[in-house]
Amino acid sequence: PTSLNENAPPPKPRTPHPSPYSPKLVQSRLREVLSKHSNGFWVSKLPHLYRELYKQDLPSEALKDLEQWTQICTVEKPFSSKPQELLLYPAKDISQTTTPPSPGVPSTADRQSPSLQKSPSQTQKGPRTPPTSTSSPPASPTALSADVKQKLGELLLKYSSGLWAHALPKLYQDTYKTKLPEYVLDNLPLLSDICTIDYPMPDNPKRAILYVKAAEDENCNREDLADMKAREEAGRRLSSQAVPPLLIPREEYPSVLVVEANSTNSVVLRYIGEGYSKAQEKLEDDMKDYYAQDNTKKSLVSPSSGQLTAVHAEEEEEILRAQVCEVMSDKVKVYYVDHGFSEVISKSKLLELHEKFFRLPFQATKCKLAGLEPFSQEPAVLKKFDSMASGKILLAEILERDDIPLMVLYDTSQDDDVNINAACLKSLQDKSLESPLQVNSAYMNVNVTSVCSDGTFCCQLPSRGLSKLIEILEKTETYFHSQVTSESLVSRPFCGKSCLARYKGKWSRVEITNLHGTRVLDILFVDLGVQASVEVIELREIPPPFLRDLISIPPQAVKCCLADLSVSVGSWTPDAVQWLRDTALHCNDCSLKIAKVEESKRLAHVYLFTSKNFHDPSRSLNRQLADSDLWKHQKDVFLSSQGPLKTPTPPTTPPTTPPTTASTGTSSPSSNGGGKAPQMLKKVSPQSSSRSTPPSTPPGSLALPPVLELPPVGQNMDIYVSVACHPGHFVLQPWQDMYKLVVLMGEMILYYNKAEEKPLRVEKNQVYAAKVENNWHRVLVKGVLTNGLVSVYELDYGKHELVSCTLLRPLIQEFCQLPFQGITAQLAGVKPRQWSEEASIVFRNHVEKKPLVAQLDSVQEAAHPWDRKVTVFLVDTSQEDRDIWVHDIMAEFADELTKAA
Repeated sequence: PTSLNENAPPPKPRTPHPSPYSPKLVQSRLREVLSKHSNGFWVSKLPHLYRELYKQDLPSEALKDLEQWTQICTVEKPFSSKPQELLLYPAKDISQTTTPPSPGVPSTADRQSPSLQKSPSQTQKGPRTPPTSTSSPPASPTALSADVKQKLGELLLKYSSGLWAHALPKLYQDTYKTKLPEYVLDNLPLLSDICTIDYPMPDNPKRAILYVKAAEDENCNREDLADMKAREEAGRRLSSQAVPPLLIPREEYPSVLVVEANSTNSVVLRYIGEGYSKAQEKLEDDMKDYYAQDNTKKSLVSPSSGQLTAVHAEEEEEILRAQVCEVMSDKVKVYYVDHGFSEVISKSKLLELHEKFFRLPFQATKCKLAGLEPFSQEPAVLKKFDSMASGKILLAEILERDDIPLMVLYDTSQDDDVNINAACLKSLQDKSLESPLQVNSAYMNVNVTSVCSDGTFCCQLPSRGLSKLIEILEKTETYFHSQVTSESLVSRPFCGKSCLARYKGKWSRVEITNLHGTRVLDILFVDLGVQASVEVIELREIPPPFLRDLISIPPQAVKCCLADLSVSVGSWTPDAVQWLRDTALHCNDCSLKIAKVEESKRLAHVYLFTSKNFHDPSRSLNRQLADSDLWKHQKDVFLSSQGPLKTPTPPTTPPTTPPTTASTGTSSPSSNGGGKAPQMLKKVSPQSSSRSTPPSTPPGSLALPPVLELPPVGQNMDIYVSVACHPGHFVLQPWQDMYKLVVLMGEMILYYNKAEEKPLRVEKNQVYAAKVENNWHRVLVKGVLTNGLVSVYELDYGKHELVSCTLLRPLIQEFCQLPFQGITAQLAGVKPRQWSEEASIVFRNHVEKKPLVAQLDSVQEAAHPWDRKVTVFLVDTSQEDRDIWVHDIMAEFADELTKAA
């Protein structure tokens, strides 16, 4: 890389916005306008809406630039409209995530493109020509029937974040009890008027994703405009002084202070942070100073209902904003608009509210809790919510940004994050239907459902709850067979949600435990103790006639361990685990005797039998295993400071097949007093018996992906910085293909979590798939350690990790089409040096986990794509008034350190 003089930096590239108007300001406002009109509107109406909202004229240049702002909006010319009329609607974000972002993946809610002009491929997925032409059958129709088109439109609307085309036939058959015409998949352009078609895998034209198009209706636009005016008018004072509406925070997971809830559909809360609670504190300090002056204390003589006022609070001499609710003889009932509660006070405490205190939106607002809508006023739910949430600062996951947003709340103050919504739903469980766990009791007809690699297992005990569960699930099967509707499809998944999925061909209760984007997710079969990774199209809502009954039955999976045999990582050899699986899972009539119960873990220590001889301990599987050669201690194999190697999780297995491979087990989210916040569930899969399958060789013949194409030197590219150590070393990802990486990782999760595990001979400098936390990554092995750990480098994210060798799999060719997305880089415009920790921190704070613009300065090619290195200028374009050049900041910081020395 060329060494550049700090005092004479190279000339900066042409400023991205030479026009006299500020495109960033207009773009920001356009996003706001579109958020109020999600169904779109005519472009000709934009100047009027803009002027009404912002009291300024829309710059004429902006109208010309609309079609280039594909990260903000989509401009469409309907066939039925006049030639001069165009439709404007929000751009589709196909990779929106509803789980909190993992360290390596940027939250899609914050993935606004850093530069001003985007290619359509970055955010708006319009119709595209497939990579290779596919011939259609000669007799294929040239148009879809109205009935088929309507049904496909319903399905696509349910999965607005995208639906794989190859999933359509089964989904169509399951939903409408009739076959999808075969010609549809061979002629996807027939769907172009109801959806856009994208081909994320360039070498496979049959792997297309379909995105529903927004329906356009001019009458709807008029109604939207009327609704907007009504909402604005509702916030006005009698004197016509307007208070701006409270905007929902842009971040996906804001902090909130919960005030109270008389219904889970109307929870009163306040947002915490800049522009919200901090702005409110400043406002109240200003009000206190203002009204401390005698000449400003003007009493509100004749208050009227709906009027805004300042109230002199007794405690701490505070002055608060309030709205008059009811006027009595000498008292008045007021609602504190920033604090969310009402009070009856004396009229003498009312003061005229000066107009300068109208500028901050009312801070008290409301939300709905997802998953609790049918039980919004249940006393048990509200009591649980009050004890867990009222008066606390919680993390909010925003699922829908409506007038009253739909949220999931999490308490992150404890060691384990608690899903408040899931905990409230569990308050409806009937404890009398729990599986009985009594010491010295014996049970027959026991069904062992899963075995984990630490020796624990889950089983079902005969009980009233299990009988009721089986009865209701049978009715559910009949219900689904009789229904021809898309209403049961799950279109809004979230962590902690209770729904149904198939296990061994039958519907079973599941809880969503983690999401990988909006299409792939992890679930736990709560009555089996089995975890799986599935696509969202495999889930179904619990039918309303059976919802209350199914919610009232506690999970029927009982977690057990064999008494007298230790349960710890390393105590169980893979062969011992496999023996227990082969013996217990294939037995249809087990019995057990409970020796001890750990109530805190709800873990039963039992003697397990494959017959009814539970009175004879010598016949137990415990004794058979203890006396066998299989019971050996593995020392130092799994001993590590790495959390993933010590944290047991439920077994992962396909929902349609019996468990064949399993991992170490832990208590499920359904049994720990509240679901987890979205997090990385970790597992260690045991090595299969080496006696049955020889280790496979490393993928030496694997054809690596093509090298990532870069723009010419001197050109700009939109990037995301995934890792930043210091200006001399950071890793960036190209923005344009970010969604393709999300699609790829979803496919890897589905493939590897369902693939049978086989022993693998791991070699240095070879490429594999590795499970890191809860995602599968394409990795390069950097070193193999003697304690069973492997040092790997994530080729798409640039992170170094230590993982167990049991978590590596061969990387198949299907996952080698997309170029490795991680690009090693160094900052241009500064002299290479040994960067201090202070300088490194400053650099990280400015660039890491942020979308930026990179101007390519030079490229250092190499034999392998992971050894390639680029030198770039980094520009932060998130500010409306100026661009921030990172090398300028680092040069100034280095100069200050030099002077200080």
